[in-house]
Amino acid sequence: MSFNIEQGLFNLDFIDHHAVLGVPVDAEIKEIRKRYLGIARRLHPDSCVTESEADRQRASELLSKLVNPAYEKLSQERNYTEYMVLLKLKGQQAMRQQETVVLSSDTARQLASVSEVEQTYRATLKELAAQQYQSLEQAIERIGQISELNLVYLMRKHGKIESAAKKPAAQVSSGAAAGSPGRSAQPQPATPHPPTREELINSNLRRAHAYEVKQDYAKAIQELREALKINPTNSHCHSRLGVVYLKLNQATMAKIHFNQALKLNPQDPVALEGKRRLEPASGAAPKDAAQKPSAKDSKSDKSGGGLFGLFGGKKK
Repeated sequence: MSFNIEQGLFNLDFIDHHAVLGVPVDAEIKEIRKRYLGIARRLHPDSCVTESEADRQRASELLSKLVNPAYEKLSQERNYTEYMVLLKLKGQQAMRQQETVVLSSDTARQLASVSEVEQTYRATLKELAAQQYQSLEQAIERIGQISELNLVYLMRKHGKIESAAKKPAAQVSSGAAAGSPGRSAQPQPATPHPPTREELINSNLRRAHAYEVKQDYAKAIQELREALKINPTNSHCHSRLGVVYLKLNQATMAKIHFNQALKLNPQDPVALEGKRRLEPASGAAPKDAAQKPSAKDSKSDKSGGGLFGLFGGKKK
């Protein structure tokens, strides 16, 4: 059983261990340990004797694949320190790309607009955590909701998401002057820089790659076409579109995008490999090449290896 979470920090190629355990991102070790023991008791086989076989299996998978690794990461000082550095960097990444952040839960949207950030964050998280593992079928959904909450909190904590309840700047300055005569108004936090065109394209490429791995080719094509709207001369977007169309056995469309990629960048390795597959030296028809890849090629496509697994533009 695999767990696919595409909300909050998970959507930034990051495993949100705090969300798995349902604890705040600044929780202390004592709080983390107490929460872990409670979840472990809930998911232990002896606690699931009255549930169905499917639920017992799900509980075992949740415990071994998510909960135990999360506790191991957050309970060991060295791991915890490294993890918190990465968490901070992911929060900064989200701030830079906040125009591309999509919130799917009402709780996260509420936190993005309220003025009482700390109080709302902790109260909402506590409520979600109380329900997190009650229904094992909804556990993954709850983890995703908590991770969205964590993401918004990290962004709000650094003052980068504008609160809907925030007063206009002129009104704030006026109030400050009236309340504290002679005191200069406090400087307002700097407005975050909007994401660059390259960052927006990279976001589309990441999402397209994720859809491609899941064989959701329609959504992968949609993401790549959105990227081309931003920059129609991006050779990598064209070459990836060629790959997706080739996997769909649409040789004509694949050839169009491989040719366009090579027109923009004659050394594009993905487009060159795509053309080789479409026009094999043996003279076989392009359709055959697309429909009957070798065992080695099929393995490469599925595993993300080989030239068709290249994902250039994704910054590590």
